[in-house]
Amino acid sequence: MSTWFITGCSTGLGRSLAEAVLARGHRAVVTARDASRVEDIAAAHPDTALALSLDVTSPEQVTEAVRRAEERFGGVDVVVNNAGYGYRAAVEEGVDADVERLFATHVFGAASVLKAVLPGMRERRSGTVLNVSSIGAHVCPPGSGYYAAAKAALEAVSRSLRTELAPLGIRVTIVAPGGFRTDFAGRSLTQSPDPIADYAETAGPRRIENDTAHGTQPGDPAKAAEAMIALAEAENPPSAVFLGSDALSAIEGVLEQRRSEVNVWRELSASTDF
Repeated sequence: MSTWFITGCSTGLGRSLAEAVLARGHRAVVTARDASRVEDIAAAHPDTALALSLDVTSPEQVTEAVRRAEERFGGVDVVVNNAGYGYRAAVEEGVDADVERLFATHVFGAASVLKAVLPGMRERRSGTVLNVSSIGAHVCPPGSGYYAAAKAALEAVSRSLRTELAPLGIRVTIVAPGGFRTDFAGRSLTQSPDPIADYAETAGPRRIENDTAHGTQPGDPAKAAEAMIALAEAENPPSAVFLGSDALSAIEGVLEQRRSEVNVWRELSASTDF
């Protein structure tokens, strides 16, 4: 039996993961900005679940939530940075305060959770970190530049963290989903308020009023939860996993295109040495 600390459990992948972890007999600290949104999960598992309010952009709340988790269960074995939401805007359309809030949640909030959990993991010389990214960090679709940038920043932090923690017995894996049938493209999706007409053909199709993907995504959240549990239980987990056939197809295309471009410009790249 292990103890999981999962952020962003009110809906979507976080809720599915919390339910699957508890169904397996593990303990779970189930968090959301409003704990009442996850009380039903805890009520179904009163001995092994703890529901907590947590806004990851508040370092004080993060510290208190981890303290209560350790007080209740004695330590965190698996931490899942899942809290987040979508933001769509052409780069020029982005509202500064909205972009800052996006990075505060996806990057700095995740870092706060890690800083609170890692001392206990280092002391025990064991633990697993699952940082939930997105295939968008690699595809970088028009209209999602800021969201892709926030997830790319989380991935860069994760890769450095993996190397830093490996000698201490702590594993780090990036989980990059494709499209899953959750509220992510519905209630959890935000966008800039004032579209610019010149971007109607590029960023415009991804605006909420034009997006028809919600409810038709190929990914099953319950299967994603099982995949994340398998990663946590793996003896030698990978640095990154792409969840969903769409994500797998997309990353293969991205890697092929990047390799081709590197080869085309190889001579110029090498020409800059002394």
